[in-house]
Amino acid sequence: MQVIADPENRIAEMNEENNHWGAHTDPQIITQNGRPAFAVIPWDEYQELIRNQVEPDEADVWFPNEVVKANVRGESLIRAWREYFKLTRAELAAKAGMTQSDLARLENGDANPNKAELTKLAEAIGIDIEQLTD
Repeated sequence: MQVIADPENRIAEMNEENNHWGAHTDPQIITQNGRPAFAVIPWDEYQELIRNQVEPDEADVWFPNEVVKANVRGESLIRAWREYFKLTRAELAAKAGMTQSDLARLENGDANPNKAELTKLAEAIGIDIEQLTD
């Protein structure tokens, strides 16, 4: 492992008046086998990056292409996920602790699932509840 200390001597010095780093400092690059492996930045800059990190939202929810296609064709997400994982209605109903007829009503849109039902189905399928909501 090799440590490259700022080759152009551009690392900002501590601002003694305000007791904090300047606006931006260049990272210290640590290489392994001749390639960059790590970047070391001042603690304050790291903390700022953490504070400004965007929280995951529903835009970060992953859907396989097959599930999206089925949903676009008009199938419910419950049915699309069940078919994606190649589960029969009987298998999913048993795993979720509900009857096949209740599951069929949810899949066909004859009933709106409540949060408890969505939670049971998501756990039974092995996905996040957000993946069952539009």
